[in-house]
Amino acid sequence: MRRRTFLNTSAALGGISGIGLLAACAPGSDQGGGNGNGNDGGGSGPSAGDIETDPAAMGDLTLLMWDQEVRGAQNDAIEALIQSFQDEYPNITIERVSQSFDDLQQQTGLALSGNDVPDVLQVNNARGDMGTFVEAGQLTDLTGYAEAYGWTDRFSESVLGKMMYSPDGVTFGEGSLWGLPQTGEVCGIYYSASKLEQLGVEPPTTWDELFALVQTALDADELPIKLGNLEQWPALHVFGPLQANFVPSEEIITLGMGNAGAEWTSDANVEALTKLAEWGTGGALGDSPNGLAYDTAWPEFTEGSGVLLIGGSWLGPDMEGVMGEDLRFMAPPPGADGKVATTGGTGLPFAIPANAKNADAAAAFIDYITSDTAMELIAENGGMPVNRTAELAPDSGVNKDIYEAFDAVSTEGVLLPYLDYATPSFADTAGSTLQQVIGGQAEPAAAAEQLQTDYGDFTSEG
Repeated sequence: MRRRTFLNTSAALGGISGIGLLAACAPGSDQGGGNGNGNDGGGSGPSAGDIETDPAAMGDLTLLMWDQEVRGAQNDAIEALIQSFQDEYPNITIERVSQSFDDLQQQTGLALSGNDVPDVLQVNNARGDMGTFVEAGQLTDLTGYAEAYGWTDRFSESVLGKMMYSPDGVTFGEGSLWGLPQTGEVCGIYYSASKLEQLGVEPPTTWDELFALVQTALDADELPIKLGNLEQWPALHVFGPLQANFVPSEEIITLGMGNAGAEWTSDANVEALTKLAEWGTGGALGDSPNGLAYDTAWPEFTEGSGVLLIGGSWLGPDMEGVMGEDLRFMAPPPGADGKVATTGGTGLPFAIPANAKNADAAAAFIDYITSDTAMELIAENGGMPVNRTAELAPDSGVNKDIYEAFDAVSTEGVLLPYLDYATPSFADTAGSTLQQVIGGQAEPAAAAEQLQTDYGDFTSEG
């Protein structure tokens, strides 16, 4: 349910994050300035040749880390990595402050406007958070560290793009690197293997086959797609993969990242909205998907309500606990570009504040907790590592399907941005608009105009 948290806080945090815009970043102390390498504030970062990459040579120091890896497997993995790092580099002590996502977001907006900042900090990569902090010069540009540590070789371009902004915060998806993730997320199609067998169909390999499956389920008086959209945001996880069948990936990326150059009112986007409207008014999503809560819908799916559920990878373990081997997961069929493309992203990236006292040590620690070895430990603790995903997949079960799907999308296909990334208000705009489309209160073309107004107003201001 991570995206539920992101959607709430990203849109609401503009006022808190904006506190940092009221004052310029003052240079830090220790290690020679705001970036720990003689570069004063302003979000600038060191060049690769100026970076110390051997933690053992950094002297005795303490790194302060703020994170929200508080849930069971996440906490176990980060604790194990911290201990391993300290065992290997006893001169460096990690002082960890873990808190809920909401608390972390509130503290981050306040702390980054001053000098008393952590060395390592998890930051939501949406425009309302990371984009705002980049624009205010409150984060360290990690491009030099990426070169020194080979991060561009370790991470796919599709993944790194989710942490990249131009230094002025205007362009999202390219420019400089501002964070590095440990884990991955992907939206795909859960299905009941037994229900497909009863319907006499195979898992779809094309969108036409998926549309035919939906009709076959309707004809058999089965609910084709389970959706609980009371909160409005779950529809974005259905529409995102569906959109990729009609709209080229580059156009979706431009729209989803809130960059100028695309149009929600294009024929392809209206076609995608039209198909969603057909599903909504034709019963493919149930009698009243807009009146059903998300956390009611997916448990009902595990009890036999629905043939398919289009949603996020984070639901897999809980649903598997009820459905066992009957639960399967697949990436959506190839989209308009002929490649598998679907909504997804990463866990919260680890960033370095511009005023961090120990930036080189912080980067070394981030490198350590995102290394190939770290990916193994994350997988062992039940998380989905952002790298080596297929290689580290379990031998069986739905997590094997999920790991392999994420790997295929992130390395050979296109990992599309969550649509709420687009503008600080787009979560509310898109959520409300898609709910109206599903309920038949908005025609697809009119809905496209609503989406374009929010996106267009934001990009024209930029």
